[in-house]
Amino acid sequence: MEEFNQTLVNGFTLLSFSNLQQFQIWMFFFILMTYVLCVVGNSAIIAIVQVEKSLQTPMYLYISTFAILEILFVSSTIPNLLVNLVSSAKRISFIGCFTQLYVFNSLGVTECFLLALMVFDRHLAINNPLHYHTIMKNQFCIKLAVLPWAVGFLNTLAPTIITARLQFCGPFVINHFFCDFAPLQGMACSIPFYIIVITSSIAFIDVVVPFIFILGFYIHIIITVLKIRSEDGKRKAFSTCSSHLIVAGLFYGTATIVYVKPKGSQYDKFLALMYTVITPLINPFIYTFRNRDVKRVFRRYTQRYL
Repeated sequence: MEEFNQTLVNGFTLLSFSNLQQFQIWMFFFILMTYVLCVVGNSAIIAIVQVEKSLQTPMYLYISTFAILEILFVSSTIPNLLVNLVSSAKRISFIGCFTQLYVFNSLGVTECFLLALMVFDRHLAINNPLHYHTIMKNQFCIKLAVLPWAVGFLNTLAPTIITARLQFCGPFVINHFFCDFAPLQGMACSIPFYIIVITSSIAFIDVVVPFIFILGFYIHIIITVLKIRSEDGKRKAFSTCSSHLIVAGLFYGTATIVYVKPKGSQYDKFLALMYTVITPLINPFIYTFRNRDVKRVFRRYTQRYL
């Protein structure tokens, strides 16, 4: 097999959904509408938390941080997909591809750790309510909110650099709508064993470790809530966690379907679309419609200005 040094690779072709030529315009408008709704919905959550003093608590700080993350997450892939759907030129430069790879995966890892941080906040509030406000002071909460971003962007740096330094063999065509590790490493002429070990180990730390923490915290929360004698107390405790539990379930559920199942299916791109667009769109509505405080504030502002 003829080998090409990575410095000779000018760019890649993203096939996106070119096999559905007759539906691409319809897909463009559907994905554009979904993207706009996602950005507007998450922006509304950020605005509500910023203007409403009663919502300026650690829990809503993390919810608004999560909303910012979702906007950036969808923006790392969807604008480029929209261009590809209406353009005959489906090229992405080498630097552009690896920039997208780094940003997309960094934001994904950040989301894993932020979800773990959010359940830690709820765990502390339910299991140690008397000391919660003493521990979760404003400066400490901000430092905690920054931590997932630092971990996400640092942990993804090494796998991105390692993958970019691989020697790629043509044709430089990616059967996807964004640059990701699996399709790029699949184009490598050969992958040294140490690279597989490094990328697998970092993936385990970034995905499995936060999931174990989330699972452990929720098990402890459920045990604590079940000990509450009052039915109203149980309902109130569970209501503070239900939205986060649904969001975490959607995130890890769709991510598992996309990344854990065997590759090569013709439905991979559609499953990835669920993971990168639909789930971030649903999240703000989950936090809005399942949260009494947000609904109360939203209703008040709606009545005031309409």
